[in-house]
Amino acid sequence: MIAAASILCPIDFSESSRSALRHAAAIASRFSARLTLLAVHDPLLAEAAELQLGPEQLTTETIKELETFYRHSVDPRPEGVDVRLECAVGKPAPEVLRVAREHACDLIVMASGGATGFRKLFFGSTTERVLRETTVPVLVTYGTEAARPAAAELGRQVRRILVPVDLTDASEHQVLAARSVAEALHVPLLLLHVVEPVRMMLAAQPRHPKVDAERRYRAERQLEAAVAKLPAALKAETLVAFGEPAEEIAKVASDRDAGLIVMGLHSSPMMGPRMGSVTYRVLCLAHRLVLALPPQPVPSTRGAQDGAAREPARTS
Repeated sequence: MIAAASILCPIDFSESSRSALRHAAAIASRFSARLTLLAVHDPLLAEAAELQLGPEQLTTETIKELETFYRHSVDPRPEGVDVRLECAVGKPAPEVLRVAREHACDLIVMASGGATGFRKLFFGSTTERVLRETTVPVLVTYGTEAARPAAAELGRQVRRILVPVDLTDASEHQVLAARSVAEALHVPLLLLHVVEPVRMMLAAQPRHPKVDAERRYRAERQLEAAVAKLPAALKAETLVAFGEPAEEIAKVASDRDAGLIVMGLHSSPMMGPRMGSVTYRVLCLAHRLVLALPPQPVPSTRGAQDGAAREPARTS
């Protein structure tokens, strides 16, 4: 759901991936982006097929199946979209990430569950793995709806964008990304902050009645400051809620009819992008489109510092 030059859509030929493909095609048409469809074969099955059919036949047949799947899923075909079909062998998530990296993709569109994720009650294992390791935004679609979103109707489908922010430094990048989508689709923004309950260490520890009021006041001021940085023409609202974040986010998305939730992924210095428990639960509960944003890389200052250290001191 962003102005992307290159979109990757993994396909496992399930109805869930058909829905993801329809969204990906609509976005590609709306932003004149290149669309790559990727099918990934299990290595053991690929080896067996190659022994039976020959080394090139599996790829040829898969490309034909991708073409048929695209033709039956996206009708009429969107104009101005460069569609590319690709086949890979390996574990699905690593291959998706590899192709996204090698093709310099700006967005990955994939279903929350599919043929490879049916063993998990709520969430597909491939999508989960991609979200935990991606370095590019991922739009997660839900369900197997038969509707075929058109490029001109994306705004009508999204209706409102919900942006749950934790008011850390990462929130600014999240709001800016949501802004670009809102401006492109001409839909309003709703910035939400959920104040979690204070858990006392001791049951007998007294609760200060002014604590919640103060936390709400601070959150409201920070949200207002974030909205003040947005263009006046962009309709943006703020809301502070109390409770468990994932449950409140899903509830607000339903109550305020938000078709898209823009969330941030966490970052670990040693392990890179991580999908936190809140994002995971929102994907399980909300039944909305979710745009997951990886953390912004922090520019290294070591080179500049080293250069400054090597530069000789100047004297007047």
